[in-house]
Amino acid sequence: MGRLDGKVALITGAASGIGRAIARRFAAEGAAILIADLSEAVREGGEPTRALIEAAGYPVRFIETDVSDEAQAQAAIDAAVAAFGKLDILVNNAAIGTDTPLTDTPLGDWNRVMAVNLTGPFLMARAAVRQMLTQEIVQGVRGRIVNITSQHGMVAAPNDIAYGVSKSGLVYMTRQIAVDYAKHHILCNAVAPGKILTGKTGRAVAPEILAYSESRTPMPRLGTPDDVASAALFLASDDASYVTGENLMVDGGWMAY
Repeated sequence: MGRLDGKVALITGAASGIGRAIARRFAAEGAAILIADLSEAVREGGEPTRALIEAAGYPVRFIETDVSDEAQAQAAIDAAVAAFGKLDILVNNAAIGTDTPLTDTPLGDWNRVMAVNLTGPFLMARAAVRQMLTQEIVQGVRGRIVNITSQHGMVAAPNDIAYGVSKSGLVYMTRQIAVDYAKHHILCNAVAPGKILTGKTGRAVAPEILAYSESRTPMPRLGTPDDVASAALFLASDDASYVTGENLMVDGGWMAY
């Protein structure tokens, strides 16, 4: 028996990185998966997430989705229900950054980060909760939302003001949804990763960035996507049936330092 047997999970940004790891882990634990992303291209290389899950024999679908677009967000929720009959779990993982400080951030870049990282989770959560409210209560829960935030939602994101502000907003959104819908048996939590080595290239793995992250992380290693997937699995499972409004740090002790 998997921890998500019989569940249906929609995961945004699951073509690559953390979202990819979450989708594969949830599928292995018994969930039917809907991947919602801009494309199936894998940023770090390799077979598309859907292909890997299908090859392992698990039910999975893909829908091209820009989470910042209201119609596309609704279409993703509708696609999950059409394919699998319900929606038990939404994981808001899709996110972008600008890698720029305040004075170097164009308004267009700021607006796009807010659209993807904050408006996107709002649109996805709104559509998901509307669907979940129509569903039966099973073991005390109608549905679950897991937001992927960041330690940079609590402390400054060096040279990435738009990213940090958007993640801070998502931490707040998590609590607000949790409080508003607890009485309806809908749970909303978040996972806040520290420095995660996803295979992404560029500034994310520049020597000075890695050195900074290592200096801030008490544990003698940086994180992996599977570390985040394990935490998301806990919050999406019946093991967390009396947990809501929490922002679970998966950061090797970064925020305790």
